[in-house]
Amino acid sequence: MNVSATTWIITLVVILGLFIFDFFAHVRTPHAPSLKESGAWSAVYITIALIFGGYVWWQWGGTYGGEYYAGFITEKALSVDNLFVFVIIMAKFAVPREYQQKVLLLGIVMALVMRGGFIAVGAAAINAYSWVFYLFGAFLIYTAVKLIREATASEEADDDEDSAIMKFVKKYLRTTDEYNGDKLFTKANGKRLATPMLMVLIVIGFTDVLFALDSIPAIYGLTTEPYIVFTANAFALMGLRQLFFLLDGLLDRLVYLSWGLSIILGFIGVKLVLHALHENTLPFLNGGEHIKVPEISTGLSLSIIVGVLVVTTVASLIKAKSNDKKEQDSIPSA
Repeated sequence: MNVSATTWIITLVVILGLFIFDFFAHVRTPHAPSLKESGAWSAVYITIALIFGGYVWWQWGGTYGGEYYAGFITEKALSVDNLFVFVIIMAKFAVPREYQQKVLLLGIVMALVMRGGFIAVGAAAINAYSWVFYLFGAFLIYTAVKLIREATASEEADDDEDSAIMKFVKKYLRTTDEYNGDKLFTKANGKRLATPMLMVLIVIGFTDVLFALDSIPAIYGLTTEPYIVFTANAFALMGLRQLFFLLDGLLDRLVYLSWGLSIILGFIGVKLVLHALHENTLPFLNGGEHIKVPEISTGLSLSIIVGVLVVTTVASLIKAKSNDKKEQDSIPSA
């Protein structure tokens, strides 16, 4: 896949322009978006992402187009899972609803910048050392198992982690527990203090680093093209703010999403290991020669990813409906 410097520059300018538009059109004036507004703009950003996939398909062929769509869907699903954590962070800091948009948009921009760094490092590592695929594959399989454990565990570990971050921040910054609109800093008794808004952004920033550790190896399991990896991540993150408000209140009904994501990550991990064996250069495996193993096609990957997400979403909604019916039946009639 030959991507010119001009194409990279135009792509970056367009993505930056969309974020700037999002800020001035929706975030600059604090307000709590309605379901209609969130739904409409979520549809707009998803449509833009799908159209861009069509451009990739037209410009570089169906193989790369399929890789983009598989990467976009995977990253979008992982982003939805990230919203669970954002909901917890927002609730923990009691962020006023009208200011949540600004926190989310800044958090998304931070996530994209950090992922850009991970993408560059990942691309360099893959080009230099083919055995990196073994590490990526093993890490994704480990992450899949970890997701299943977390799905059945309590949130105490997350609370401890957030507390450790806050203790570190408060050690080096003067803070206040009072919000001052959507400002990151305020003044009290002549002292400059960090508001809870800054605290929220710092916690989300640390969380974004952890998210990138999962998502970047996952998409490198579907494509090795940095351009596709970056654009799939960018378009998956774009519109995440609107999706937060659209799905707010429904996220707790997607009870099997973590299970579905664990299956997807585990599948991609196995795919990476198979690819690593096929490209093997490690001297202690088959004398450094390539190992003949079946490789999973992009079409099959896309089908499995979409299939797992559909099944887990439908199963989650059926489970939620069943739980609602049980709750209604348990309420004594008047």
